[in-house]
Amino acid sequence: MKADRTQTPSHTSPTFKRPEILAPAGNWDCAKAAIENGADAIYFGLDRFNARMRAQNFTEADLPKLMRFLHRRGVKGYVTLNTLIFPKELAEAQQYLRTIIAAGVDAVIVQDVGICRLIRHLSPDFPIHASTQMTVTSPAGVEFAKSLGCQLVVLARECSLKEINKIQQQIAEKNASLPLEVFVHGALCVAYSGQCLTSEALGGRSANRGECAQACRMTYELIADGKTVDLGDRKYLLSPQDLAGLEVLPELVKTGVSSLKIEGRLKTPEYVANVTRVYREALDRIMAELEKPHPLTSFPTREGGTQTPFINEERYNLEMAFSRGLHTGWFRGINNQELVHARFGKKRGVYLGEVTRIRNEQVTVRLSAPIEPGDGVVFDCGRPEAQEEGGRVYGVELRGQDAVLTFGRGDLNWRRIHVGDKIWKTSDPKLDRQLRQSFAGDTPQFQRPIDLEIYGEVGQPLIAIARDELGHIVEVESSIPLVEAHTKPLTTERLQEQFGRLGNTPFCLGVLTNYLKSALMVPVSELNRMRREIVAKLEELRSQPKRWQLRSNVSFSDLLPAQESAPLASPTLIVLVRNLKQVEAALQAGIQTIYCEFEDPRAYREAVQLVHRKHLTEKSNTGEAFGEGNSHRTEKLSPKCFAPTKIWVAPPRITKPGENYILEQVRNCDADGYLVRNYDQLQFFAEYPCIGDFSLNVANPLTADYFKQQYKLERLTASYDLNISQLEDLLVNCPRHWFEVTIHQHMPMFHMEHCVFCAFLSDGTDYTNCGRPCEKYEVKLRDRVGTEHILQADAGCRNTVFNGTAQTGAEYVQRLIELGVSNFRIEFVNETPNQVIQTIQRYRQLLQGEITGSQLWRELKLQNQLGVTRGPLEKKS
Repeated sequence: MKADRTQTPSHTSPTFKRPEILAPAGNWDCAKAAIENGADAIYFGLDRFNARMRAQNFTEADLPKLMRFLHRRGVKGYVTLNTLIFPKELAEAQQYLRTIIAAGVDAVIVQDVGICRLIRHLSPDFPIHASTQMTVTSPAGVEFAKSLGCQLVVLARECSLKEINKIQQQIAEKNASLPLEVFVHGALCVAYSGQCLTSEALGGRSANRGECAQACRMTYELIADGKTVDLGDRKYLLSPQDLAGLEVLPELVKTGVSSLKIEGRLKTPEYVANVTRVYREALDRIMAELEKPHPLTSFPTREGGTQTPFINEERYNLEMAFSRGLHTGWFRGINNQELVHARFGKKRGVYLGEVTRIRNEQVTVRLSAPIEPGDGVVFDCGRPEAQEEGGRVYGVELRGQDAVLTFGRGDLNWRRIHVGDKIWKTSDPKLDRQLRQSFAGDTPQFQRPIDLEIYGEVGQPLIAIARDELGHIVEVESSIPLVEAHTKPLTTERLQEQFGRLGNTPFCLGVLTNYLKSALMVPVSELNRMRREIVAKLEELRSQPKRWQLRSNVSFSDLLPAQESAPLASPTLIVLVRNLKQVEAALQAGIQTIYCEFEDPRAYREAVQLVHRKHLTEKSNTGEAFGEGNSHRTEKLSPKCFAPTKIWVAPPRITKPGENYILEQVRNCDADGYLVRNYDQLQFFAEYPCIGDFSLNVANPLTADYFKQQYKLERLTASYDLNISQLEDLLVNCPRHWFEVTIHQHMPMFHMEHCVFCAFLSDGTDYTNCGRPCEKYEVKLRDRVGTEHILQADAGCRNTVFNGTAQTGAEYVQRLIELGVSNFRIEFVNETPNQVIQTIQRYRQLLQGEITGSQLWRELKLQNQLGVTRGPLEKKS
C-alpha cells in the first residue's frame, strides 16, 4: 500500500491520451472509496430504470449534494438510466431526466433508443453515453449511436484489442468518431449485454430491466447426441472468469479509448477502493512511461525487468477484492479453453494451496500465497455447488514452504475436509482495514494537481494564477505590495514550499512557474492566506453544477408517432424455421411468409430457390387446371392461390469488424427480404425490404417510431421484455400494422461469444482449430431442474442457448387481434417436420377462431413433460 495519496501531475502526451478511470458506486461509501483511490469519474444508479436494481443506489434527492461533492473533488458523475423503458413509464422517465439534467450530472448512460431521443428533445447539449446494453460491436454501431446524439459509446465486452483498433480506425475514416469506453475489470456476462433473455425466460426477471438472476453462474450438464459428456469437475459451463485488463493496459491506452470502466455496483466499498487504486497506480506508471521521449514497448515491474505491469501484489489485491479467477476476457481474442474454467461460479479469492496433511484438528498446506491469523479460508473439495467448509485461521506455524493452520474449536466439520482439498483465502482483514482507512473521515486523501504561475514587481501585489486539470482558473493577489528582499527572497523553491502546503485539501501542487524578475518578498503569513484563498476559490468553482440547456415547454408526447389508418387485415401466421426440412414442412402447411435462420448462410440460396420454385410449380399447375387466361374460372379462386410465398432470411445477431462477408452471403441468396438484428444490418440492407427483429429491443413508441421512420422497416418485432399489458400500451400508442408479435418460440436465452462446443467438445481455442464439433453433435445443456436447453452455433461461431421448453402466448391472441395486430410469428428450433406441421395447424385454428388459446395451451402442454410456459407475454406481478 502506498503512503503517497497524491496523483502524479498529468501532462498529456501528444501521442497517447490519458483515459479516465471510471469506478462503480452503489452507495455513498462506494463513491467515497472511488474518489479517495483515484477515480476520475463514478457511475451510479437511482432507484428506478438502472441495470443494477439490487444495488442500494441513490435517490433523486441525493443528486445535488452528490454532484457538489464529486465536482469539488474533480470527479465526474454519470447516472445509469440503462434499462428498456415501457410506454407507461415515459412520463416518469422524463421527470427523472429533468431532475438529472438540472442537478448538473455529467452524463447519463442509456440503453433505450427512445430515451436517447427524449434526452435530446429535452436538452440539446446534455451528454448521452450509449450503454454496453446497446450491444455496439462495430463502426456501424458507433455511427448509429452518434446519429442518436450520443457523445460516447461503451463497447460490448466481447470486443478484442484488435477489433477496438479497427473500430477506431474506421470511424475516424468516416468522420464518425466518438470517444469509446471499455470495461477493464470485473464480472463478465457470458451473454452479450442487451441480448440476454435468460432471466426473462426462466423467471420473468429481465436483465434488460436490471433484474438479472445470474443463471449463467449455475451448474449445467453437457448432453451430446443424447448422452451426458463426462467433464469431471467442470460443471459451470457458462460462468466466465472475471475480467482483469491490467495485463493489457498499455495496449488499451494505445488504442485511444477514452474511459476504462470498472464493473461492480453491487460490490463493497472495499472492492471499489482496492480495484480503483490498483488501476490508478498502474495507469499512472504506464502514462509516465509513454510520455517519455522514447517510450518502452513493454513496461517495468517494481522488481525490475520489462514485463507486463500485472505484478504479484496487484494480482493478490485484485483476487482478494473479488475473483472467480482473473482473465483478460476477450481483449486478446477468443480462447475458449481459458475464458471459462467451469470449476466454480462464485468468489474464491487467492489460492493458498492443497491440503497435504490433517492431524489433531490442524491442516498442513504447501503455501502459494501469504496467510496470517484472522484470515478467512474455504476448503474446496471440487463441489462448490454444495455447502463448503471454511472459517477464520486462528494460528499459523510456518515450516519452510509449508504452513500448519489452526482453527477455533468447533469452527469446522473435520469429516468434510480431506487431503487434496484446495484452500482459498477469501478474507484478509488487514487489507480490508487499510482499504477502509483510505476513504474514512472527511479529509481528502487523494489529491489532484494544480499548476501555479507567479507574477509581480516591487510596489505591486504578488499575483498567483492557479489552474486545475479540469480547466478551472483563479487569480489571487497579495493584500500588501512586494518589496525588495534583503534576506529570504521568493525563490521558486520557497514558493513551492509555501504553496505546496495543501494538506487537508483536494489539491496537490503540480508545476509552479516563477515569473518574478528580481529578489522580492512578502510575509509568509500572506503567502499562506493566498494559498487558502486559491483553494477556496477553486473549490467554489468546481462545486458549481453544470448548466445544461433544459427546455421547459417540451414533452415526450411531442415524439409519439401519429396514428396511421390502415385497413383491418386477417390474422396471418409467420413461421421462422432453422433448417431445410422445416422449410419444406412450412410450405406443405401452406405458410405464405417464412423466415429462415440457418447456422450457415450459404444454405439460404437453396431455401430461397425451394420456396420460389414451389410457387412457380403451383402457379403452373393452377394454370393447367383452369386454363391460362380463363378469367371467369380464376375469379372464383382465392387470391392466396396466386400469392407467392415470401421467404425472408436472417443474418446472425452480432456483426463485428471484418464480418461483412457474412452479410454478403446472406444478401446473395436473393431472398424477398431480410430480418435485421443489429445496426450493421440496418445499414447494410438499407435498400432492401427489412423487418426489425426482437434484438432491436423495441419496447416503447419512441423507439418504434425511430426505427420505422429512420430505416423504413416494413414491420417491427415487439421486444420480448413486454408482457401483455405493456404490449397493449405499445400498440395503443403506435400504428398497429407496424408490429408483429411472436406468440410461440423456444426463447433464445443466452447469446454469447463463448463457444460451448469448442470449449468442452474439443481441445481447440477457436474456429481455426476446434474441428467444428457444432457440425457433428446435437448438443443440449441440462440445468439443475432437468430441463435440457438447446445449443446452436451461428456463422460467427457464436452460441445461442434456446429454452428447452417452448413458450406460448396463445391465450392473448384474441385480445391482440381485437387491438388490430394481424402478423403473428411462431418459431421452431429442432422440431421434426411433423411437429412443425402439427403446431402450425393448431395456431392456424387459433387465429381462425376454431380453438381457444387455453385449448391450444393444454394441447401443447402434453408435448413436454414439464409443459409449455406462457412465456414473456404473461403478466408479471
